[in-house]
Amino acid sequence: MQTASSSSYAQVQLLQRQAASLLLYQSVLQDEVGIAFLELLQAIRYTDADGRRCLQAYGSYFHALADKQQTWEDYLITQILMAENPFTRLAQQRDFKDLPPALVTAAQHDLQLLQSLYECSSAILSEWVQSVAHLAVSPVVWYVEPDDTSIQAGLTFSLHHSEHWANVIEDLANYYRQFGTGLFAQYRALRWQTGQLIGIPYPDPVKLSHLVGYESQQAALIKNTEFLLSGEIALHVLLYGSRGAGKSSLVKALLNEYSDRHLRLLEVAKSDLQDLPTIVEQLRGLPQKFIIFVDDLSFEEDDDAFKALKVVLEGNLTARPQNVVVYATSNRRHLIREFFGDRPTPKDNNEIHAWDTMQEKLSFSDRFGLTLTFESADQKTYLQIVQHLASQAEINIDQQDLEFQALQWATRHNGRSGRTAQQFINYLKAEISLFGENNHKLDIKS
Repeated sequence: MQTASSSSYAQVQLLQRQAASLLLYQSVLQDEVGIAFLELLQAIRYTDADGRRCLQAYGSYFHALADKQQTWEDYLITQILMAENPFTRLAQQRDFKDLPPALVTAAQHDLQLLQSLYECSSAILSEWVQSVAHLAVSPVVWYVEPDDTSIQAGLTFSLHHSEHWANVIEDLANYYRQFGTGLFAQYRALRWQTGQLIGIPYPDPVKLSHLVGYESQQAALIKNTEFLLSGEIALHVLLYGSRGAGKSSLVKALLNEYSDRHLRLLEVAKSDLQDLPTIVEQLRGLPQKFIIFVDDLSFEEDDDAFKALKVVLEGNLTARPQNVVVYATSNRRHLIREFFGDRPTPKDNNEIHAWDTMQEKLSFSDRFGLTLTFESADQKTYLQIVQHLASQAEINIDQQDLEFQALQWATRHNGRSGRTAQQFINYLKAEISLFGENNHKLDIKS
């Protein structure tokens, strides 16, 4: 087994020691790219006779960076900005001057070490690989133009141009205080799945400008969301009404409207509602504002999920965090299913206060501070939605023909609703794109 030249060997050995000496930011090097970087250093330091191990390690490193579409330098800074550790978590909750000095010193120590790793560019690694593997030319160096439009661009620029990263510590702490860390800084939309938070990289792009009808309901929900964003006490909201009315779309559109004000949308399935108190505690004290979104809500009798949601809506001994609200949609005004057999009769000997129990079930929806009702769309509202969507889709056909086809579509399909209107416009746009505006033949019977 051969080793690298004495010069590169000493540099690699130093980098390995520095990576091992991190006190807080170990997570920076614990994903695919970081692991590939460390394995490449090890392969350069101790390579086999023909350099095969070193070449394979460089290939893995190159592949990992290409997957991320980032240079090594940009990747490392992004990892620092997203890192979750005792310093970053506390920096979210306190002013910089109130952070423990030992924690700040440890973070500065790590930043200086990470700057040394940052300065070990892909070009330097490629030259080392060429040397130890005895190649005629150095391997291809991965490079991609940096994204200067992201919210962290300013701090990224400071780190790129700072001679001593430890001096940027206060700016970094302020960044964590403003934008958060980890998944909440990386993703606008998330879901709770198998007991953990999962980022949603491609959330529904629907915007408030796409939605027509139900203006008063939309205004009420926007106002309540503004309360949340401003730090006031916002109400939990139940959006109740007929299917296809746009209840879910309205909630999703809030994310695209206000994500730049640190709004996050967290989707929780009804089957996971028993975890709701745990989820809420994880969100407490974070700089972002959270809408917990529960779609198509209803309960069976004695459902544990009902009890968990009741705790979050009504509260318990733990104070409710002001950065979290629940927005739920349902097709049922009374969220707990009730049967005629549930109603007490004069001969009912099973429960003395049976009417009280039934009333508690029926009034569960009242525990939401705000209930917004979405009635079925009448013909005028339905056609208004169709015309708005057709304008956005740049469909230019005779209005009378458009309305006739839209009504025929509603009759043959799912009735008048915002969802039906969107499905009709999607179909019509595809058909016009394929056959042209003058030759399309809408198959309303399909």
